[in-house]
Amino acid sequence: MYHNIFDSHAHYDDEQFNTDRDELLSSFKEKGISGVVCCGVNIETSCFAVNLSHKYDFVYSAVGFHPLDNGEYRDGDLEKIKELAQDEKCVAIGEIGLDYHYEKESRDRQLMLLEKQIILAKELDLPVIFHDRESHEDTLNILKKYKPKGVVHCFSGSVEMAKEIVKWGMYIGLGGAVTFKNAVKPCEVAKFVPSDRLLIETDAPYMTPVPFRGKRCDSLHIPYTAEKIAELRGVTAQEILNLTDKNARNLFGIK
Repeated sequence: MYHNIFDSHAHYDDEQFNTDRDELLSSFKEKGISGVVCCGVNIETSCFAVNLSHKYDFVYSAVGFHPLDNGEYRDGDLEKIKELAQDEKCVAIGEIGLDYHYEKESRDRQLMLLEKQIILAKELDLPVIFHDRESHEDTLNILKKYKPKGVVHCFSGSVEMAKEIVKWGMYIGLGGAVTFKNAVKPCEVAKFVPSDRLLIETDAPYMTPVPFRGKRCDSLHIPYTAEKIAELRGVTAQEILNLTDKNARNLFGIK
C-alpha cells in the first residue's frame, strides 16, 4: 500500500461529498493519505475549508476567490479573506487566478481581484494556489510582475511556460490529466518538472484519472496520477509520492 499521499488541491466542500464526506475523510489516514489542502473559491467555501481543517489534523485550508466567482466579490470581502487566512491551519491564498474559458467579458474584474489577492498573499507571507485556464499570457505577465511563492495548479501550459514559472521559484501542480488519452502537454511537463518543484493533486471531485473517468474524484485516486508520472520519469510511484509530500510541506510550511 502506498503512503505519503499528499493531495495539494481538493474541494471537499462540493455537494458531491454531502452524502459521505465524513466517512470518506475518516478513512484517509489508514489508506496512506498524509495531507490534503482544501481550497476555497469564495467566502462561503473558504469558511468551510477552514472549519474542515480543524476537524481533521491532516487537512489544511486555502482561502480566496476563484476567478469565476469574481461576481460574488463585495467590498469588505478581502478583509474577510485576510481574517480567514490568519487561521493556524490556513496554508495559502487560493484558489485564485484567471479563467477566460467562459467569461471573457470579466477579464478586467478577474485581473483586479487577482492582483488584490496576490498582494494580500505577499503581505501575509503565504503562497498562492493559482488557476490558469486559457489565460497563459496574462498569467505569465502577472506572475512575472509579482513573483509570488506558490503553485500553478492543474497545470495546462507548455514546457516552455513551466520553465518560466519554475525559474521564478513556483511549483507545478499535476493531476489526473496526465493519465488522459490525449494528454501530450501534461505528460511533457511531467517529464520536465524539477523534482523539487513538483506537486500532485486531484482537484476533487473533478479531473478524475483513468481508469475512473466520469466518476467522482477524491484523494484516494492520487496514486493513479503518481504511477503515470513515475512511468514518465523512470522512477517508482512511491518515490513520486515521497517527493511530492516533501514538496507540499515545504511550500505550505507544514511540519
